[in-house]
Amino acid sequence: MRVMLTAAAMALLVCVSVAAQAPTRITSPARTPAAARTPDGHPDFQGTYNVATLTPVERPENAGGKLTLTDAEAAAIERAERERVFQRALPSRADRDAPPVGANVGGYNNFWIDRGSQTMIVDGQRRTSLIVDPPDGKIPPMLADAQKRNAALRRAAPTSDAPESAVSDEPGAFDDMELRPLGERCLLGFGSTSGPPTLPNYFYNNLKQIVQTPDSILIQVEMVHDARIVRMNQPHLPSHIKKWMGDSVGRWEGDTLVVDTTNFTPKTRFRGSSDTLHIVERFTRTSDGNLLYRFTVEDPTTWTKPWTGEYPWVATDEIMYEYACHEGNYALGDIMRGARLLEAEEVAKKTSGSRP
Repeated sequence: MRVMLTAAAMALLVCVSVAAQAPTRITSPARTPAAARTPDGHPDFQGTYNVATLTPVERPENAGGKLTLTDAEAAAIERAERERVFQRALPSRADRDAPPVGANVGGYNNFWIDRGSQTMIVDGQRRTSLIVDPPDGKIPPMLADAQKRNAALRRAAPTSDAPESAVSDEPGAFDDMELRPLGERCLLGFGSTSGPPTLPNYFYNNLKQIVQTPDSILIQVEMVHDARIVRMNQPHLPSHIKKWMGDSVGRWEGDTLVVDTTNFTPKTRFRGSSDTLHIVERFTRTSDGNLLYRFTVEDPTTWTKPWTGEYPWVATDEIMYEYACHEGNYALGDIMRGARLLEAEEVAKKTSGSRP
């Protein structure tokens, strides 16, 4: 009887534990028909979109400057990704050698990585890059003054859009947790996932959700649960009021939603930008029910000219789950402790070398 009661109690505890750990669902409106409109007559963009893609932001050198891929080239890229996923899913060899001292052994099993499985298609074309202007698919050159500015700032703190895998060799980069990238601290999606411009992260958590009212539009991003509120038909805030993601104001131009964002903080520094950064985004429904997202980046104190990119947001019925990045996280504390240990070892070496 004691055994039976113990088993029943354990089963109950397991059920309660599993229920407590079940992810909190952010409910999504049903997938919106392509021609649907809101009561005020504008296109209804509400719903969830998957932006995973194998197409990079900048055009790779092996694309030969071309905007589009042939079907054979796209198939080769997608085949290579399938092979990569297959190889990394194989069991590790039990007799493998230990990694060398100081090696980066990675932070995630490939099971958790979802970079997408296809190159993107816009206007029926397989694209080589998100950037379409300049025509070479590259971010324009950075001004000399901007390069000096960023060289100095890198010694103080990394950019807000630094990738999760960013490596810093700058002295003092690990002196304070607040010097670490915002993505590493789970405060803002890395790689400008949050935006603006809101980009694919080429890692995981690829969903973006739109909730729409006549007065405001919410853009919810799965990565680090960031949320942008776009105020419709309003003036920008006074220039002295700065925000991490800027001040986003929207308007309708026909059936295209145009979002104009200014008032970035000098700490945002998207790809090295300054607080004069200006982003214009355009959302347009396509005939297949997806969205075409187009963005233009302008900062006359950073780049020689503006640059523009675009990519599709593919409508999906997938559910967006909570992103609990720092729950039970001990990594950042260990990073700080590791840095202090390395410093102590360096001091010990110098002290021991100075003895007669």
